[in-house]
Amino acid sequence: MTEIKIHTPFIKLDQLIKFAGISFDGAEAKEIIKQGLVTVNGDKELRRGRKLYEGDEVKVDLGEEVFELIVK
Repeated sequence: MTEIKIHTPFIKLDQLIKFAGISFDGAEAKEIIKQGLVTVNGDKELRRGRKLYEGDEVKVDLGEEVFELIVK
């Protein structure tokens, strides 16, 4: 699991996906989320603006690659 350190109280899901280098831009992050490829704390998440806080776990399953992140 990769730790993503943030310096704000929260980060939005689409921003986290960009920040972690999983997507090239916001449009690609939005599409990944829209396709249902993202879970937050084990639940499918379709809201790109979902606020993530310290301790939240995010999994992005792109098929050939799976990214597991934890917000720190």
